[in-house]
Amino acid sequence: MAVRARSPKNKSDALGPQAAADPTLLRNELERRLEGRRLTPAHRRITQILVQHAADVGYLTSMELAQLANVSQPSVSRFAVALGFPGFQEMRRALRSLTEPSTTANTNTHNANKYQVAAAAEARNLMELSEQLEDMARIREFGSALAGSAPLLVLGLRASAGLATQFAYFAAKIHPDVRLITNGGSISEDQIEQAKEAGATCILSFAMPLYPRETIQALQYARQVGLDLAVVSDPAFPTQGLAPDFSLSTRICSSLVFDSSVSSAFLVTVLLEAMCDAMPDGGEARLEAGDRSSMRRKVFIR
Repeated sequence: MAVRARSPKNKSDALGPQAAADPTLLRNELERRLEGRRLTPAHRRITQILVQHAADVGYLTSMELAQLANVSQPSVSRFAVALGFPGFQEMRRALRSLTEPSTTANTNTHNANKYQVAAAAEARNLMELSEQLEDMARIREFGSALAGSAPLLVLGLRASAGLATQFAYFAAKIHPDVRLITNGGSISEDQIEQAKEAGATCILSFAMPLYPRETIQALQYARQVGLDLAVVSDPAFPTQGLAPDFSLSTRICSSLVFDSSVSSAFLVTVLLEAMCDAMPDGGEARLEAGDRSSMRRKVFIR
């Protein structure tokens, strides 16, 4: 049975529980900056979306805003310039300051620095993920798909390579054949083809922003050779027509210079646990054998 990410009713629902922000200050600031300017239809839609989602302004990526407004990503960048900002990041920081007081009940956002605000955003991401993980049947099916594939392919390119490497390292302690792919192009296709011939039935892909074209191409090739697709991504992941058989999505935090993905890292642990649960002995035999080997070779100090 295919398992797919559930779509929230609206963007505010997707961003997790938070107090409602007063859009008045935001609307007034937008009107002030746009006064006397001739707005394109795209700019009008973006303005409307920003006001409607005032509580989320500081945490939307340019791609997410473009999707909400049904415009292109370059239109969002041009809108930021029309407001007088050098780019989208600067616009987001400025507009966030108008809505920050509702960030979290435990943080005084009037005095919070940017790191505290980012930490609060990640806390909301984890709360949202917690609600998604309530569906135990969904998690069990995901874990069973991973446990049942031998070899098990784990794909993660560029920014997603760290998550894939972390999963593959621990998965190899309980799974007999884990094959990590961190290079795209023909190399990944070779690895996918070889794994399929060896008996693989599933590929697990971590696909967090920015999304390499090679990630999509690798998944398309995996589908072409008959592998099930298990994908961990954020809600804006462009599937390009692919329908993952198993998927979990979790939001990233983009308020700092580089994205952080705390909840994605937690999903690594969740999927490892689900895979253990799906194995006949929970992977205990391989874990014990690995521990004995490590002790014999004095791998760890303690």
